[in-house]
Amino acid sequence: MKRGVLIGGLVVLLSALTGGAIWTLISLGDRETAPGSGQFRSPTGPVLPSQQRSGDAEAGQHALLNAPYVSCGIPYNAYRRLNPDTAASERLIEREGRNADLPYALTSHVNEDGVEIISNNCLTCHAGRIDDEIIIGLGNEFADFTRDPSRLVLQTGNYVRGAAETKAWENWADRIDAIAPYVQTRTIGVNPAPNLTWALMSRLDPETLKWSDTPLIDPPPRDPLPISVPPWWGMRKKNAMFYTTIGRGEHARFMLLASMLCIDGTEDVAEIDAYAPDIHAFITSLKPPEFPYPVDGELAAEGEDIFLRECSACHGTYGDNETFPNRVYSVTEVGTDPAYATEATNGSRDRFYAWVARSPYGDTESANPAPGYIAPPLDGIWATAPYLHNGSVPDMKTLLSSNLRPKYWRHLREPREYDPEAMGWRFDVLSSGQEEEADPEARRLIYDTTLRGYGNQGHVYSDRLSERERSSLLEYLKTL
Repeated sequence: MKRGVLIGGLVVLLSALTGGAIWTLISLGDRETAPGSGQFRSPTGPVLPSQQRSGDAEAGQHALLNAPYVSCGIPYNAYRRLNPDTAASERLIEREGRNADLPYALTSHVNEDGVEIISNNCLTCHAGRIDDEIIIGLGNEFADFTRDPSRLVLQTGNYVRGAAETKAWENWADRIDAIAPYVQTRTIGVNPAPNLTWALMSRLDPETLKWSDTPLIDPPPRDPLPISVPPWWGMRKKNAMFYTTIGRGEHARFMLLASMLCIDGTEDVAEIDAYAPDIHAFITSLKPPEFPYPVDGELAAEGEDIFLRECSACHGTYGDNETFPNRVYSVTEVGTDPAYATEATNGSRDRFYAWVARSPYGDTESANPAPGYIAPPLDGIWATAPYLHNGSVPDMKTLLSSNLRPKYWRHLREPREYDPEAMGWRFDVLSSGQEEEADPEARRLIYDTTLRGYGNQGHVYSDRLSERERSSLLEYLKTL
């Protein structure tokens, strides 16, 4: 094992794996072929619903918070030698047994050799904080995937004792070694989930799901495109998962890819599939948090009229008679950074879609991305800053006025503060980007919109509104 290239540390060991943009399951049916676009492609426009398996939301919550769907990690004893205590603010009262004493993003289980293992769970990416409250389903917009923490992983290995613990640690470390070159982002806060999943596919036999020490197909590029993790509560409205609607078909099946890091055989998939519909039922039962600050009711009422006139055709309506169009718009029409949608549909990723078509995941599912982005539901939009699919716009005020969008910016982190007027986390506008910053620690904090895939252009529809109209619209969005 080449331990010098490991990426790890329990904070990031599986974060990208469970991000909202994970590439998903494929079937060979219902795909569009277009010149230069690649074999696997769906058209823009409406996304039709697919039949979903029913599940038990309460059982799904229990499984999400306690089940070992990611089965590899480091031994508990080594973890505790490095982290003797867990802060009360990091625990969730809904968890049980050992998990109740661990940070919410970590899960414990005992492997077949009797070794207790600590691994990350879905909340690493799909839980965030508003003030002191942990919000399950909120994308983690402050996760750090910029580092190559090989020394931290090696340090973890130094605390492993005995043959059984060493075997468990090496199983995890070998997998991390394989994906390490493909998951490091340019800035803190964005997620490399697609690249991570492709990197894993390159090492797994599609028919047996047995791990290979060397790539079986070409791995992805080493510079992952950035993704902002969307909130889980939007899943109750969406007919397909992810920004390019690649996740068509049965959504519970797509979630099985969250365990790909540790899969070593088709029986592993079957075991997790037994409770995947329950997890899906829990996710679709989630409600967004309410805006916790004062709202100007009169201004919001004006904003609702503007929203219905200007925004509802794409983003739907809210209240007692909700609607959601489930419509994908082309990159030309919406104008936002095209790199993510283009890379998904230009044929350069077809080997990964074909992998899934040959795998157990491909019998009934379809993963045919559209060359554009779905206009998402806006429930709880106030909590989900920064905005756009790549997190390039720091708050709603700057989203609604494109001339205000900073070219270079960074979150204020100490302390992290929410700005209720602008609807986003407070940030600094910078005069230069990453290329001009010599300090690596400072560089990784900079969101540089000149980088490939990090652009903040497009979605300029509200530029035509007056200042009063934009203020009213922003106030209404706080109420969703």
